[in-house]
Amino acid sequence: MSTPSPASKFLIIETGLPIEPMRRHGDFAHWIRVAGGLHRDESPSVNVEAGAALPSHEGLLGVIVSGSGAMVSDRLEWSERTAAWLADAARAGIPLFGICYGHQLLAHALGGEVGDHPGGREMGTVEVVLDPLAADDPLLGPMPARFDAQLTHVQSVLRLPDGAVALAHSDHEPLQAFRWGDQAWGVQFHPEFSATHMRGYIRARRTALLREDLDADALLRGVGAAPQGRRVLRRFVHHARGLGRG
Repeated sequence: MSTPSPASKFLIIETGLPIEPMRRHGDFAHWIRVAGGLHRDESPSVNVEAGAALPSHEGLLGVIVSGSGAMVSDRLEWSERTAAWLADAARAGIPLFGICYGHQLLAHALGGEVGDHPGGREMGTVEVVLDPLAADDPLLGPMPARFDAQLTHVQSVLRLPDGAVALAHSDHEPLQAFRWGDQAWGVQFHPEFSATHMRGYIRARRTALLREDLDADALLRGVGAAPQGRRVLRRFVHHARGLGRG
């Protein structure tokens, strides 16, 4: 009987591209690699929104799912196909980490509900607060009880899937992070965003913010560094590597 090859790669699933003005800084896969401390040769990416096929689960140390300008509730073909792949990966015990759209897509894939946030858009550098069940979590347990993170979203996880636990919230968003089972996490915030990325998104959304009676200039003034958010992604990478060595 042949021995399975050891897991050696992180797969980055790109569910879209950054907004056009920010593409000069690279794509989401590049931002995730920089934030997560990943080398390009150990973290191939597939852009499922552009129609790329998803690979076999075999040989994956972990999977990171990016944000997107799409909406999970639209149930687009590429999104539903990715959701089914993620559900299989989660049930196979592969470490998963969903960011923003990826967070919502993972919740949807596992039986949760995603839709428009009843309070509208959340954007800017926001304080995230840990929930009690985060105390024993491998990723969020070592974090400060409150930390800043970069956020931009209009949809949210409205109901967690069975078997998931809430790990963090903000004043606006009750589900900033969750864990399903032992190895699958979603975070509504963007650990891969720098302050530069955040400011670029606010500037690009100025018209929408005005329409929604939100003050873009005030949001810009409130943008700051959010290194603790990045630590969550790096801890996922470290955690998954440790499992792979085991």
